[in-house]
Amino acid sequence: MLIKSKIKDIQSLVGKKYRDDTGLFLMEGPKLVGECLVQNHIQVKEIFALESWIDSNFSELKEVPYTVVNEGELLRISQLSTPNQVVAIVKQFTFPPLLTKRNLTLVCCGIQDPGNFGTIIRTADWFGVKQLVCSMDTVDQYNPKVVQASMGSLGRVSIFYQELAQWLIAQKNIPIYAAVLNKKPLFVEHPLEEGIILIGNESKGVPPQLLSEQVRQFSIQGKGKAESLNVAVATGIILAQLS
Repeated sequence: MLIKSKIKDIQSLVGKKYRDDTGLFLMEGPKLVGECLVQNHIQVKEIFALESWIDSNFSELKEVPYTVVNEGELLRISQLSTPNQVVAIVKQFTFPPLLTKRNLTLVCCGIQDPGNFGTIIRTADWFGVKQLVCSMDTVDQYNPKVVQASMGSLGRVSIFYQELAQWLIAQKNIPIYAAVLNKKPLFVEHPLEEGIILIGNESKGVPPQLLSEQVRQFSIQGKGKAESLNVAVATGIILAQLS
């Protein structure tokens, strides 16, 4: 049975400050937690699960501490509207160094919606983009809704938060592209293997101060009357075109 202090600690991980202070975050559901257990670089600190899930996954737990909980306790610690069998406390990731040479780097400029950001991470993973750079006002990667929307890709994509204006200036001899409105479409003869792609905020787009003369601006061409595309959908289209 979970004691009140443990429940409070788990619930506190919904807040960014507590996640930052502890270096931990939550993953939920059989799929996400199952992936954590088989990826050697992911450190699962503790698991709280229904007895049926523990019985089915006991061989994968190895030395991970676990606590059997009932459905009422799971409801109290879960961040999902419908709790799903298991909650894991996971150590925040340590990423390899950020290298833009010979890499495709996706840059998120003020992405606010956690569902969008999680889907962007998942989309980057699908297209083999291994690193994201985010503005300081982009939603936290360990936000529970980001974790859920990323569908396990969070552990496979390196994510860095930077002051973008200074960081972009430091990227010498790396082609930079920006998705904006009312520009010509972008065509490439060969898959892009090195470059930086700027993706803008859901409503404001890429900040004007980031659009220097060195940035190649382009648009996704549409045929209908919608005012704009969802940012995660746009990211998928761009990566399909370039990679």
